[in-house]
Amino acid sequence: QVQLVESGGGLVQAGGSLRLSCAASGSIISINTMGWYRQAPGAQRQLVATIGNGGNTDFADSAKGRFTISRDNAKNTVYLQMNSLKTEDTAVYYCAAIRVVVDLWGEPRTYWGQGTQVTVSS
Repeated sequence: QVQLVESGGGLVQAGGSLRLSCAASGSIISINTMGWYRQAPGAQRQLVATIGNGGNTDFADSAKGRFTISRDNAKNTVYLQMNSLKTEDTAVYYCAAIRVVVDLWGEPRTYWGQGTQVTVSS
């Protein structure tokens, strides 16, 4: 089994910064893409940022210029540095490991973390 453990959420004032971390563990052969999604109350889960195993990144328009994503492939860990936070960034942030290979015969799968709350106060 693959487990994703997130950390780094919390309460911060608008304009502040937070750094989220997510470590994947288990019998992992490779992870194609790791990333972060978020879900605000009453809204659908949406992309924040992803990073491929080659370092290619994708960001939601709302995250561009404020958030950076990085990855340590040796540790199967992904980080999200969030700067200049706004109240509208308040949400539960979920880590995702996409196209994870755990053996040479099965299909790659996507795994999700349990989520970490980020609250930005005005």
